[in-house]
Amino acid sequence: MRILVAEDEAKVATFIERGLKEAGYAVDVAADGDEAIWLAENHPYDAWVFDVMMPGKDGISVVRHLRRLGQRVPAILLTARTRVEDRVQGLDAGADDYIPKPFSLSELLARLRAVLRRQRPSLSNHLTVGDLTLDLVAHTARRGTREIALTNREFALLELLMLASPKPVSKTAIVEHVWDQNFDSGTNVVQVYIKYLREKIDPAGEAPLIQTVRGVGYALNGGEP
Repeated sequence: MRILVAEDEAKVATFIERGLKEAGYAVDVAADGDEAIWLAENHPYDAWVFDVMMPGKDGISVVRHLRRLGQRVPAILLTARTRVEDRVQGLDAGADDYIPKPFSLSELLARLRAVLRRQRPSLSNHLTVGDLTLDLVAHTARRGTREIALTNREFALLELLMLASPKPVSKTAIVEHVWDQNFDSGTNVVQVYIKYLREKIDPAGEAPLIQTVRGVGYALNGGEP
């Protein structure tokens, strides 16, 4: 999944970006509210994490602006402000959650999972397609009783395919949700990562789960022929 982070404090932004990437998310970072608006208007995201106090438009104004445009991406606000009135203002502007600074990375990750579950009621901390299971908290994958070691990028790609299953996911959608804005979409890296996943998920002797849908993209079909 792809997250937009807007934070003007470089150390905090780096801390959040590194933590989210280690958890398997693709991350774009904006240094102010105006850049956050431009990125949100021009790229698809699964969630936003905005600091309240930023140069240009503050985080609350950014959320309000994007909601007026009809965007319904889950939004979490970060702030050092402690007044109840400030939290109420942010929630009324359209934010889904509010985290006071300082905060732990584990709390941010848990709140991200929570807002994503609220957006997708069927989503839980475990995804299952056929005999394949993905644990979104422990960041582990199993097929039957066999544990599968995945890199963060492989995990993110598999999560996207499982969320869409049995519908196919296009290469464009994969790029938009698994890689950040600096990705060169002209490369064959998507095919390369699909190959990596097939080697791990669909070894010889097991029913293949990952299918190529010609002219469309890739799909997980639960092992059905």
